[in-house]
Amino acid sequence: MSVEREITAIDRIAEEWVDTLTQHDPITGTYIGRESAHAQLPDFSPAGADELAQSMRDTLTTLRATTAADEVDRVTQQDLAAELELSLALHESGEGLRNLNVIESPSQQVRDVFDIMPSDTEGDWANIAARMAAVPEAMRSYRASLDAGIERGLVPSIRQVREVADQLRRTAGMSPLIQPRGGAVASSAPSQGFFAELAERAGDSAPASLRADLERAAGEASTAYADLASFLDTQLSAHATEQDAFGRERYELASEVFLGAKVDLDETYEWGIEELARMVAEQEKIAGEILGESPRKGIVADAIAHLERDPARKLHGTDALQRWMQETSDRAVAELGATQFDIPAEIRTLECMIAPTQEGGIYYTGPSSDFSRPGRMWWSVPEGVTEFDTWRELTTVYHEGVPGHHLQIGQAVVNSGTLNEWRRQLAGSSGNAEGWALYAERLMEQLGYLDDPADRLGMLDGQRMRAARVVLDIGVHLGKQRPDGGGVWDGDYAFEFMAENVNMNDSFVRFEVLRYLGWAGQAPSYKIGQRIWEDLRDEAKARAEQSGGSFDIRDFHRDALKLGVTRLDTLQAVMRGELAG
Repeated sequence: MSVEREITAIDRIAEEWVDTLTQHDPITGTYIGRESAHAQLPDFSPAGADELAQSMRDTLTTLRATTAADEVDRVTQQDLAAELELSLALHESGEGLRNLNVIESPSQQVRDVFDIMPSDTEGDWANIAARMAAVPEAMRSYRASLDAGIERGLVPSIRQVREVADQLRRTAGMSPLIQPRGGAVASSAPSQGFFAELAERAGDSAPASLRADLERAAGEASTAYADLASFLDTQLSAHATEQDAFGRERYELASEVFLGAKVDLDETYEWGIEELARMVAEQEKIAGEILGESPRKGIVADAIAHLERDPARKLHGTDALQRWMQETSDRAVAELGATQFDIPAEIRTLECMIAPTQEGGIYYTGPSSDFSRPGRMWWSVPEGVTEFDTWRELTTVYHEGVPGHHLQIGQAVVNSGTLNEWRRQLAGSSGNAEGWALYAERLMEQLGYLDDPADRLGMLDGQRMRAARVVLDIGVHLGKQRPDGGGVWDGDYAFEFMAENVNMNDSFVRFEVLRYLGWAGQAPSYKIGQRIWEDLRDEAKARAEQSGGSFDIRDFHRDALKLGVTRLDTLQAVMRGELAG
């Protein structure tokens, strides 16, 4: 537990910003455990976005006018100011008017928040009913922004529109139906879908009157999703662009959003190509160890085929997957907590969950402020996927759990004596958090947890994928020359390139590439963040050796993790001693 620190003026500004943000965005409120937010949804309309932007400006003005009291304040001030400035730039660019993609836009945010809502008591189910009843207005406000985007010529790609329309139909309980551009869709009443299934789960936890409210709200929410799908099919699709690429100006902003730093994108693209080649060579070497052969072309595929035939490395069904995830996580927490890290009691529990969705993807949600909801690792298993390879997924548990996301994010939540709520719960960037998680995978190799060549091959399979994503994401969105010399990148080549560089189920590959095409800048943040974490560690080691001292990596980890999750530019400034008062 951290040492108590006196609350400062900047702490109060940051805390007030959390209050303000959660009023504008109750979904964020639920994620950080604000019970008052559970029955509400955001206003996604242009007017709602303008109100939030004005609150950002007001907070930024106050923050800039306040003097930092100590080093903690200086970090908060730099980090929060940079985030507010970036969010305002994003708002002013009109990006929110075309905010539609297959993983992290309003329709997914609204659906996904129900997964983490408490559902144990009658009061919990009353909140769920109220939030479901708010879904139609939330979807109408979202549509208002998409309409405004059409008027201004700010529209998403047709590929994303079609895919999200299918997601909406599945959520509403309708049959998926990819339509040609501008094609009409025959209307059909929603049947059993996500909201109806959620309402049924109340059972005896809710009295008859509340069950009736849940059923009614579920029907209205399903209809709202069906209506939005129709709007996408018949109106937005007629205006959507055929181009998947964001272009340099949009991409530079998107990249900074996810990294919390500006990087040389052209240099990073070339580095990504080199890093991918290095991962391939390392994979081939370890594949040779597995098969007892010298590295050769095709040896990785042969080694994977060999491992996939090994029944001892197979899990059958999601129940077995969940048990294995939990056992692996529990063992890592116990062992690393005894030898490598000081893991507080509050975060020694990580719940490993099979997500109720079937969209693909694995993700982590942090604990609530009071730890009434623990940190959780979620696995969204696509329909039809029933077998899982332990050698392939071992590092996934370390990535999402300990020493990855759960250690970094959970430790920040614990550190309430030093860090204000914004620093504990909302600060940071994907580049920092995901970069740390990839760094943690390599750390587990160094600590001897991947001594089995099969497990190392699985780790490298993931690292190769992340390197490939740097090349793919920057390549397609900036229109770079393809590494195979076949001309300029486009969305169609992205699917081919990804399939060549990962050993994943086709449905996983498809979802991953769709995610990159619609959520630009996010996928490369993992490997770029890892690069920055490793550079900072190597710099710290070099400074220690130049001064005649010794380098203790545990001290480096402790000093970095006590900051919580920050922007990467803030992390670099602190660890290099550049953020001085």
